Amino acid sequence: MNIFIEYPKCTTCKKAKKWLEENKIEIKERNIVTETPTEEELTEWIKRSGEETKKWFNTSGLKYKELNLKEKLKTMNDEEKIELLASDGMLIKRPLLITDKEIFIGFKEEIWKKFKG
Repeated sequence: MNIFIEYPKCTTCKKAKKWLEENKIEIKERNIVTETPTEEELTEWIKRSGEETKKWFNTSGLKYKELNLKEKLKTMNDEEKIELLASDGMLIKRPLLITDKEIFIGFKEEIWKKFKG
């Protein structure tokens, strides 16, 4: 089952969800705040995504800026970054689409069109 991890008030998440519905892609919805991904999930997903851990941070979020993470992340190892991400769903870039084959971070329609399910 495809997992769609979102923050329901996020406009980008709403656009992504609409796109998924229009393309008849079945999803299991999950709120990034009330069901924050665990360290174990994030570790697996980050590895599978092939992206650097820092790409998983919501760099435009208030919390990211409040914590001065642009600077702090430079001295943190991946384990510490994952622990931080798992501590607060608002730090994670969203939406996330987790499938058996692929992982999409953030919503860019031209990239999501490559969805294989």
